[in-house]
Amino acid sequence: MSQMPQLSACPSCEEPLESGDLFCGACGYDLSAVPARPAASPNGSAGFPAPEEPWPAAPEVDSSDTPAPTHLPTDLPGTDSAGGELREPDEYPLPAPAAAPPLPAEAPAIPADVTDPRTAVPDPAPAAGDKVCVACRSGRVDADGYCENCGHAQPRERDHMEQELDTVAAVSDRGLRHHRNEDAFAISAAALPDGSSAVVAIVCDGVSSATRPDEASLAASRAANETLQEALPRGTHPQQAMHDAILSAADAVNALAAEPTSAREHSPHQNAPACTLVGAVVAAGLLVVGWVGDSRAYWVPDDREGPTVRLTEDDSWAAQMVAAGLMNEAEAYADERAHAITGWLGADAYELEPHTASFKPDRPGVVVVCTDGLWNYAEAVEEMARAVPADAADRPLHSAQVLVGHALDGGGHDNVTVAVVPFPFVPRGAGSA
Repeated sequence: MSQMPQLSACPSCEEPLESGDLFCGACGYDLSAVPARPAASPNGSAGFPAPEEPWPAAPEVDSSDTPAPTHLPTDLPGTDSAGGELREPDEYPLPAPAAAPPLPAEAPAIPADVTDPRTAVPDPAPAAGDKVCVACRSGRVDADGYCENCGHAQPRERDHMEQELDTVAAVSDRGLRHHRNEDAFAISAAALPDGSSAVVAIVCDGVSSATRPDEASLAASRAANETLQEALPRGTHPQQAMHDAILSAADAVNALAAEPTSAREHSPHQNAPACTLVGAVVAAGLLVVGWVGDSRAYWVPDDREGPTVRLTEDDSWAAQMVAAGLMNEAEAYADERAHAITGWLGADAYELEPHTASFKPDRPGVVVVCTDGLWNYAEAVEEMARAVPADAADRPLHSAQVLVGHALDGGGHDNVTVAVVPFPFVPRGAGSA
């Protein structure tokens, strides 16, 4: 059985004890509460890890004596760590506050080439008249059409264009799939030597596989229109003037091939700029059309009683197959090669063959001059007749808008450009005395 530890003096008041005492005769300390000395551990006392610095050696005791008490002075009520009496908290002096670091005599000078963040101001807003980015609403748009702040490409002016004169109107749209509009148009009126007016509509479609097709179509449409504006007032026959206009357009596109290509417009194909062209002139009861490529012109009578007629023949693989009798039209245009063009304006063209034709309609109507972005969705003449509004001659701009909308509703896979030219039929002898 376990035995009580034997002590020689009271652990509380150090009064000498006699063998067998259970309580101190001086202070009444319960001697049975004194625990036995804990066994030593290989790692330290009582199973705790040994401290980094060894504890002071314990005083030697007589092996015959009972183990010394393990109470530290702080374990005893009413004493502090030195064995003295405890004081109230108020009696302890508070530690002195730490001294604050000294402040510099003056703020360090900011180098002249460094902006003081306390006085820095944000970049100024774009100046009046500068275009502002549609994405971040704060950056200025550079000459190439990109935001100088966020780099966002801006909508181009040619994404959607409309123009209306008294007797002709045109609309061009980027479509729903292309990243830019590579079509272009030009419409105008010219005074003829007899005092009457001639109406001109030119529509061009850039060849996407060539470099800078948008520049090619714009250059061609402007050059053709300018040539017609010069030739018609001199009395040149409209059909001859149209032929010369196509040659001028070809020269303008060829000239682009000699110009450097910007990094933004770099194309792995490196084909010379190219486009197609179709144009119409209405003058003195005569309708003249001219074309190179697969853009088209249609005649649509106002009363729809006369036939709607396609006035042009495509320079395309499908048209060649039909002309050679190798396929019917439905088979040819269903082929994936159908829209491969065989004629265009550009330095890489095999041989330029301007096509022209003249007509004398026997009733009023409109001429629809368009790119394949429209006729792909109204290829048959009956489909085109249904797509053209009944009041097209009275409202050419509205009619052009409707036709562009027809193409967009159909899918808008390509750029879409349409010019509507009313043909006011005047019977022979009308207005004479």
